[in-house]
Amino acid sequence: MSEQHEHNAAVNWKTHGVKVIPGDQLDPNTAQTPGMDRAAAINLARVGAQKIWAGTVKIHANAKTGAHHHGHLESVIYVLRGRARMRWGERLEYVAEAGPGDFIFVPPYVPHQEINASTHETLECVLVRSDNEAVVVNLDLEPAERPEEVRWIDPIHREG
Repeated sequence: MSEQHEHNAAVNWKTHGVKVIPGDQLDPNTAQTPGMDRAAAINLARVGAQKIWAGTVKIHANAKTGAHHHGHLESVIYVLRGRARMRWGERLEYVAEAGPGDFIFVPPYVPHQEINASTHETLECVLVRSDNEAVVVNLDLEPAERPEEVRWIDPIHREG
């Protein structure tokens, strides 16, 4: 019998297997940033996740978060509804926008601010982080007067 098979035989997959977290049962008791409502779906406490955190983010119409970063964590934001405007940099001097179906990647320690670019629609996103801890470091940054627009550049959106 293989070692993997022996390990599997000892695991109760009913209690230690796949978990479904209903969308109406997310946990708002997680690290928050002013102007943003986060709710946890996947973390250590809820499902035993060791390496990721996942949940939802809502930013009300015409609202913006305070400047913050997430320490050593990488973040991926997937836009479900609305229009996200991201500002980042030492003085939040760079800006780019994303809409439904777009992904946003935020590297570790990057000072940033999420802004709902819509004056009438709630911005709704799914958020995934590279660790199960909810690291949020809120910053007191003076934003740049004129943000420098940065176009999304990836295999689909090429520069030029």
